[in-house]
Amino acid sequence: MLCAAILREMSPCNDLVLSCNEIQDTKLLSLVSSVLLAQGSKAEVSVVGQRVVKVLERRLPKGESARYLLPVLSNVIRLSPESLTEEQTNVVSKKMTDWLRYASIQQGVAQPSGGFFSNPRTRQPGPVTEVDGAIATDFFTVLSVGQYYTQDQWLNVQAFSMLRSWLLCYGSKGLKTPNSDGKSGMDRSVMPMVPATSASSCLLPPKDRLREKAFEYCQRLIEQSNRRPLKKDDGDLQKACLIEAVTILDIICKQDSSYVYRAVSFLKILHGRISGDASYARALLPIAQFFLNHGKTAAVDSDAICKHLFTDIPAQLFHNPSLAFEFVQFCKDNTQLFAETSSIFRQSFPNLFKFLAWNSPPLISEFVDLLPFLLDAGTAIEIFHLLLDLPCLTAALDIQLRSTALPASEKAACDPAVKPTTCLEAFRHPLYKSMFQYLLRTKSSPEDAPERLIPLRQLLGSLASSPRVTQCAETVPVLLELFFRVVPEFADGLLINQLVVLLLRRTDQLYEIPAFKHDVYRVLSSQLVMLCKLHPALIVELSTEILEFSGTVSNIQNKEAIFTHVVWAIGEYMSVSYDKRCTVEQINRFFETLEAMLFEITQLRPLASTSSYAPRAISVLMATLTKLAARSQDLIPRVSMFLSKMRTFVQSPAVTSVYCEEDLEEILIRATELMNLLKMPSVAQFVFTPPVDTASTRFQREVNDSLPFALRIVTHLLEPAPGFMPG
Repeated sequence: MLCAAILREMSPCNDLVLSCNEIQDTKLLSLVSSVLLAQGSKAEVSVVGQRVVKVLERRLPKGESARYLLPVLSNVIRLSPESLTEEQTNVVSKKMTDWLRYASIQQGVAQPSGGFFSNPRTRQPGPVTEVDGAIATDFFTVLSVGQYYTQDQWLNVQAFSMLRSWLLCYGSKGLKTPNSDGKSGMDRSVMPMVPATSASSCLLPPKDRLREKAFEYCQRLIEQSNRRPLKKDDGDLQKACLIEAVTILDIICKQDSSYVYRAVSFLKILHGRISGDASYARALLPIAQFFLNHGKTAAVDSDAICKHLFTDIPAQLFHNPSLAFEFVQFCKDNTQLFAETSSIFRQSFPNLFKFLAWNSPPLISEFVDLLPFLLDAGTAIEIFHLLLDLPCLTAALDIQLRSTALPASEKAACDPAVKPTTCLEAFRHPLYKSMFQYLLRTKSSPEDAPERLIPLRQLLGSLASSPRVTQCAETVPVLLELFFRVVPEFADGLLINQLVVLLLRRTDQLYEIPAFKHDVYRVLSSQLVMLCKLHPALIVELSTEILEFSGTVSNIQNKEAIFTHVVWAIGEYMSVSYDKRCTVEQINRFFETLEAMLFEITQLRPLASTSSYAPRAISVLMATLTKLAARSQDLIPRVSMFLSKMRTFVQSPAVTSVYCEEDLEEILIRATELMNLLKMPSVAQFVFTPPVDTASTRFQREVNDSLPFALRIVTHLLEPAPGFMPG
């Protein structure tokens, strides 16, 4: 065993010369085969598979057991299922049928130790029992209990452990390999709708007979799961076997639909029995999968089962990491099916996001796959709010868990007249109760206003530094970017307008984590530009909201990235080229608002009160004012005069004390270039106001993309390049 382990660690090794062809001993064959499989060669896998089946086919000498070979066979299936021929798979199917159905129901005998006091007289072994201690009256399964086990009972357990993979590979009429086209060798429409009876089962082909006995085995396991185990470990095994049994039943019914009707009857009873028991939550997933796959065949509505699954499980067990992964994986596997047949999946997204809020790093890739299927015109707005509130949801879930764990004496109702001092008190306080209920809702609620969460975000600020909350916050930018990549696939102008209004509004309504806010601002600013490109008319249609945002000085300092992109969008799209409803009066309104903003941040103040604003914001404000003036040329004198004063601004001691020299030089160069361009109004109008018929041409896009270069050309034509400081 040690030598085999060393050789496995050294594999693959070109110098290894090892063969299993002449080995008869099953234990030695198992060890040698493990080394050959570790070599990773398909040829070696095939040789091992052939040899193992050949040994299993013959009658083993006394003292040898097939137990050692089944793990090897399982690895062969995993590595190269096509290495076994149809004849060989039939041989193994026959063996597995016998191991599953005809293992002894008597307990094994303890092996004598061989010591001086060993007694050659051994007591006759008794029958195996069920998990609740009752004498087993039916055939042996993995849930049968005994003090010692016989060789055929161990083979029964091993056969069940590899049954699922065997059926997936060889259970249907054709070999299921990664390259298989999935076509069956027989038309299922002509299969009988009643499974074979026991009398005729011996006449069935080996694969069909194995399928029949596997069905009976799984049915017995489900019946055994109804017994109350005497030991906790038996209870855990009971649940694991139940999950495996339902999964195997699903495979059997896919391969032969005649089994569906028998399976549906007892699976409905099973679901009714365990659906209220949280300890069986994982078993509900394969049951739901079964009804999703076969409900239509059996004329059973799967919505009721899915509704319970999506409503109760995430709300109660979001903190169970293994269940969270399996649940989300279940959703991923069925996204197409949900999208076509059920609205429950999309309606339940607030509940699904609880898994992500609590288990952010492990589940982010799964939710990247899920999010596009959750989004449509009806859910986009609510999901946008939920993504921005995801760290807040994590904090609320933390409070919910802690509140549930409190002793009954501490769960007394709060006095509504007394303001809560802690998050735990607030969770039960009438003032905050409805806010928590909304944030922790189990299904979509588009009619509710998310603005009600503003006080709750402030209250939950004490948890902002929690590692779990911080990890969740780090996932939001990734999902926001994905959100804005998917939305254009179905968004119309009305939805885009709604998103832009909410985008601007939510910049003041984020959970107080500085790094989180910075990352969200970065994503939102870039996506705002994308939305404007999709629907340029929004600048005119949302002029009131955009004017309000761009006319607030504090937005320059606190939300510089978003402010800068809003101002850029005004200059780019406030034009009759993009919207014929654009009037001179509207252009003048935007000009006056932005002019006041530029004046506010560039006016000279006493040294101590001078604030520093982002040089990029100043440059974009100057460029946008110039663009607007080019479209309403009565404004050219005003903006030219303003630009001419920028030299005084950048040379002021109060300004040079808060800006670096490179930034001031860049501001002055841009002001000079813009001012020179306005000296040629017709050129400025062409550069900044493309004609309607060329607004989207490649030529005009190239002009806009190379605008800084164009400005420098004009400046070079009019005067020598200015120095930074006069001599």
